[in-house]
Amino acid sequence: MILTFDVGNTETVIGLFENGELLEHWRISTRSGHTVDELGLLVRGLIRESGFNTEDLRSAAIGSVVPPFTRTLADMCERHLGVHVAIINARSELPISLAVEEPLTVGADRIVNTLAAATLYRRDTIAVDLGTATTYDCITAAGVFVGGVIAPGVTTAADTLVARTAKLPRVDLESPPSVIGTRTESCLRSGIFYSAVDSIDGIVARIKREWGKPDPLVVATGGLAPLIGPHCRTVERIEPFLTLYGLEIAYRHLAERSRSARVNGTRRPQR
Repeated sequence: MILTFDVGNTETVIGLFENGELLEHWRISTRSGHTVDELGLLVRGLIRESGFNTEDLRSAAIGSVVPPFTRTLADMCERHLGVHVAIINARSELPISLAVEEPLTVGADRIVNTLAAATLYRRDTIAVDLGTATTYDCITAAGVFVGGVIAPGVTTAADTLVARTAKLPRVDLESPPSVIGTRTESCLRSGIFYSAVDSIDGIVARIKREWGKPDPLVVATGGLAPLIGPHCRTVERIEPFLTLYGLEIAYRHLAERSRSARVNGTRRPQR
């Protein structure tokens, strides 16, 4: 089994794969204050409570946008789980291209989203990732990341609004029964929700016009994809765990390259 870690600024999503199938997933908070031992107890507990045996783990892949947390996770995997770890980043030798001005600054999440979209869909794709930030990744059918958009995330924008206004309460993010609210809470809930929906539709429409691709697939991913995606006119597919799939595909690709290098007697490629 392969363990994957999608490390975001707010949450880390963990996936457990076997033969390309996502068996289970968990969410933990991303805290740089976690020690290796604390993380080991937490992750081992999640795996065991879900009915899986940690002895069956053979490897792990980490894609992170939080560098201080990356090394702690890698150390935990090696010391507490006893598995080989691949850290996926812009230097990883993957079958994709980063056709942007500063490829080494592209986040791991966008890299593995590109790999997953190219592998799973094999068509031009706009991946809308709804996390702490909302990112829009433009990915060609050949696996070329040509750029995109980074916008404030839905909850990030909502938290900022509430924090900077004295009388607006914090509300749960959910689909409102109507656009027009009749009290402060319902007005706020509607504004937050439909601002996100219309922002996605508007930016996707602008991307389509500028990119010039005839019919790109629009995929919503991330934790808020199942909530927001169904209300967007432009979203055609919802895959909350696209990044996890990309990490699993990346690990398998790198492992195969490593095996081929050993068979051919060449140097192992850099991870």
